[in-house]
Amino acid sequence: MQQAITLTYNGMTMRGMEHIPERAAGEQVPAVILYHGFTGHKLEPHRFFLKICRALEAIGCACYRFDFLGSGESDGDFEDMTVSGEIAQAHAILDHVRQDPRIDPSRITLLGMSMGGLVASLVAGDRPDDLHDLVLLCPAGSMYDLMGPMIDLHLSNPELQVLDYGGNLIGRPFGEDVRSMNVYDRAQKYNKQVLLVHGTADVTVPFEVSKRYIETCYGERATLHPVEGADHTFNKFEWEREAIDTIVSRLKQA
Repeated sequence: MQQAITLTYNGMTMRGMEHIPERAAGEQVPAVILYHGFTGHKLEPHRFFLKICRALEAIGCACYRFDFLGSGESDGDFEDMTVSGEIAQAHAILDHVRQDPRIDPSRITLLGMSMGGLVASLVAGDRPDDLHDLVLLCPAGSMYDLMGPMIDLHLSNPELQVLDYGGNLIGRPFGEDVRSMNVYDRAQKYNKQVLLVHGTADVTVPFEVSKRYIETCYGERATLHPVEGADHTFNKFEWEREAIDTIVSRLKQA
């Protein structure tokens, strides 16, 4: 069953969807929380997140996907968005799911894509005991590594309060936040298994970023699945299908 849901955070409304599989009376089911990427939303390109949720619901997993504040249909403005703000919202979503009586709190997985993967990796580092598994799709790692020159140019001009990024306005707090964030030290505190899925032809977040996560944070606890030739958001049916099948296979065994 799929239905729209809301979550209040700091007086603002985050809008999302939940997918709850059929279950016996009183039965608790595992859950997957999906975190979208930078400038993304709870559907993501070619309805990728919806397709993941439907595939997982079919194997008995509940799924929750919200728009972060300032993105999609949620309250707020994009120019107020920061990674730290999204991490705080991601914690609130995790708390919400853990308190749902339909959900087994010992079997919750975080799944994040791109900057949502960065968010998921840091929430997992903060709360490893509250999670069963972690899935990172083309995780952004340090946003400063990816956007440093643009961020430095923005912050060096005190008169420039916002940047126009494809119609989305980026505020100065975003750059200040990512420039001071120690991503990998925080992420490595997650001490359980992790699956990384990454396109080998990703030019937005290079494939090497997933390798860095493994070398710096996860070591032998990580499984890296390369999708040969795929771009950042798996924009071909065959790439999308391979990514979804890999996720489902992983969580079917969990």
